[in-house]
Amino acid sequence: MLKQSRWWKATALAALMAVSPLTLAAGVNTVDEEPTALAMTGDLVVVRPFMLATTVVGSAVWLVSLPFSLAAGNSMQAADTLVVGPAENTFFRCLGCTQSGYRVDRD
Repeated sequence: MLKQSRWWKATALAALMAVSPLTLAAGVNTVDEEPTALAMTGDLVVVRPFMLATTVVGSAVWLVSLPFSLAAGNSMQAADTLVVGPAENTFFRCLGCTQSGYRVDRD
């Protein structure tokens, strides 16, 4: 009886471990867009350099405002707004897409 209980627990655990990464990866941070060549070119030439500059300037502004935001208790919100948001739009967005996330090819 004890061996059977362990076997069922191990089977249930293995099934959960096998299924959970697949369900998490299915909808989190995925982008389903079809950008045009013009959108990709404009993104590469205009938007990405601007967002990189915004990330650098936002990092400097966040660093200067850090003592004040720590005192107010919103340093993570300031970091998300000034640094993380522009960095995601610069580095974690497919070329020509309007939403941040990873491009997933669906067959």
